[in-house]
Amino acid sequence: MNSVETADTAAGYLDDLGARLRELGLPAEHVRVTVADLAAHLAECGGVAEEEFGPVEEFARELAPEGAGRADPPGPDGDSRVEVWRWTADTFVDEELLGRFGDEGWEMRRVDALGRFVCHRDLDRPQRWEYRRELVSRGREGLDERLAPEGWEACGDWVVYAWFKRPRAASLGPAAELSTVPSVPSRWNFFSRRFYALLGLLAAALAASGVTVALRDGDATSGLGYVAGLLAGAAVPVAGFLAWRRWRSRRP
Repeated sequence: MNSVETADTAAGYLDDLGARLRELGLPAEHVRVTVADLAAHLAECGGVAEEEFGPVEEFARELAPEGAGRADPPGPDGDSRVEVWRWTADTFVDEELLGRFGDEGWEMRRVDALGRFVCHRDLDRPQRWEYRRELVSRGREGLDERLAPEGWEACGDWVVYAWFKRPRAASLGPAAELSTVPSVPSRWNFFSRRFYALLGLLAAALAASGVTVALRDGDATSGLGYVAGLLAGAAVPVAGFLAWRRWRSRRP
């Protein structure tokens, strides 16, 4: 299959997915952001949409289980209506944001292969949640057992961090249930100024190293080649890690 056919197939898949998500009751802006996010992922990894995400109908129900966002009553089996929202943030602000969104009823279920927080919210009985993050660079042996007596439950991990959640009902009682449900945030990425400052610092250091090599060799292409080599070398472990995360997230 050539690149044009692949692009057309991906566009058709995403159009069908967007239409199905709207039918399931997700807000139009939320659908737009979700589809754009998935399109960017496909462009980055070069994958085939159905191989990456599965059949449209099944994937739509995963993104909007039980008719997320609808005003319909619960189904005959008593299942609650649920909203799903995926978002990401840097480590400077993720704990603060998890606390804020937890107070809006968002329960974090996992961290997906792209490092996004996958959160659900019960529309019929939304509850406040609280979170904590732990550094697990040296392993997490005994961490879950140590936090469990305080009501903390593991809900995700990424590189050297693990996140835990617990319902605020443990401390607030009935006051933990929300009387009104805030709208789904229109944004999905929350990067802080410190994060962008760090990126700028890294970019400046990379440029400075390239200039140093170019001056030493008396050849501008040497500096460009050096920088390109550093970027390519860094991309290999990152790509490997993301592939491993996707593989692990698909295991039964």
